[in-house]
Amino acid sequence: MPFWHRIVIAAAVFAAVWLVERVVGWWLSRRTLPPEAMTRYRVLRRAISTAILVIGFFSALLVIPEVRAVAGGLLASSAVLALIVGFASQRTLANFVAGILIALTQPIRLGDRVSYGGVDGVIEDIGLTYTFIRTTDGSRLVVPNDKLASDTILNSSIRNRETFAEITVQLPLTCDLDAAVGALRDEVAEERDAAVAVTGLDGNATVTVRAAAPDAAAALRLESELRLRAHARLRTLGVFG
Repeated sequence: MPFWHRIVIAAAVFAAVWLVERVVGWWLSRRTLPPEAMTRYRVLRRAISTAILVIGFFSALLVIPEVRAVAGGLLASSAVLALIVGFASQRTLANFVAGILIALTQPIRLGDRVSYGGVDGVIEDIGLTYTFIRTTDGSRLVVPNDKLASDTILNSSIRNRETFAEITVQLPLTCDLDAAVGALRDEVAEERDAAVAVTGLDGNATVTVRAAAPDAAAALRLESELRLRAHARLRTLGVFG
């Protein structure tokens, strides 16, 4: 068989494997899962996709006799074992293994509120080698998985995914505080476990509004909505000009 025929076959094999990887990734990405399951699926999906592509690449190469002969000789030698052991000691593989362990043991999950190295934020993505934490100022803290797996991290969401959205509103002491608090209670009456309380009278009246949310990401969204709703309700009441 001409050499270029083998190249075409190798390309076709790799294309077929790539298509399988796309289909598997598409199927996994369509599933709606809770954060703990989504964390596992996202990391394992990437691991599976990488494994499929690597296997497909070498399968395509082995279609070519010259490459197959060289590969067979290498696999029969002790040099390959030394190469594998050496590669396994590298930080890249350590990060990869740590990412799989994080996905399985789940000390952190997507959407969890955490504190790492004195920085507070929300787990945005757990990759095969790095984890991305969205900090309170909107920037991203990128942490190697092996470092994250060996360091201490404070997870505020680990015991229960359910959390609370909480905002504070500053009101002038000259306003009708009872009416303002009553209006805010009416505004959040349909929220689950809602509460409105005056928590300070120092220069201004500080009113805290809180309501239950199913997870950390939902709490962030609800906090934004509560601020808008509280502002609109208080403007209607005449507290804000």
